[in-house]
Amino acid sequence: MAALPMGERWKVLLADDHAVLREGLALLVSAQPDMEVVAQARGGREAVQLAQQHRPHVAVLDVSMPDMGGAEAAEQIHAACPEVRLLALTRHADQGYLRRMLRAGASGYVVKRAAAEALIGAIRTVAGGGTYVDPSMAGALLARVVRQPGDPSSPPRTRPALSEREEQVLRLIAWGKSNKEVAAQLGISVKTAEFYKASALEKLQLRSRTDILRHALAEGWLREDDDPE
Repeated sequence: MAALPMGERWKVLLADDHAVLREGLALLVSAQPDMEVVAQARGGREAVQLAQQHRPHVAVLDVSMPDMGGAEAAEQIHAACPEVRLLALTRHADQGYLRRMLRAGASGYVVKRAAAEALIGAIRTVAGGGTYVDPSMAGALLARVVRQPGDPSSPPRTRPALSEREEQVLRLIAWGKSNKEVAAQLGISVKTAEFYKASALEKLQLRSRTDILRHALAEGWLREDDDPE
């Protein structure tokens, strides 16, 4: 995962239409030595405007806001400010909301009832280029990913086995590493890293970043204690 430059703090935008909750989150985030809240939004439209104005490292978006939902706001922020990482914060422990936010460009999903430490950890993970999914939802997502489409009772799909190096490369890609960063961490050339990545994707029939994320979740590669750093 990407490291925070010395002496700097992660810039965070908070968007939630519940003022008391939003202020509480702001106090929590601001109390961290490596974070600062640069803006607060009361709705999705304001979140999009403030994201473009402040260019935070992370935008924490409530999924349900009255003027514009979190998914639409995420799509617009992702299109206008692709460098801003997106983290969904919601009371909905629902796979449909999770999938929609991931498709909209979110890199993390935290349920509001989770402990405060989980939110702070999720912000750090997402800010550093990783992906975070609330543990309460990981099991259901895993079950959906590994079963055949359209048949909830079907057995898990068998996948070709990756070589040790292919798995190492794909794990790092799932954590948000670039080909150059993967090569540096594994002590191989960029072309070699690209070869192993292409080989792994072909074996697993994966095509997109979302496909890699789903596979990584299914394999349990994205736990915080599994951080490659």
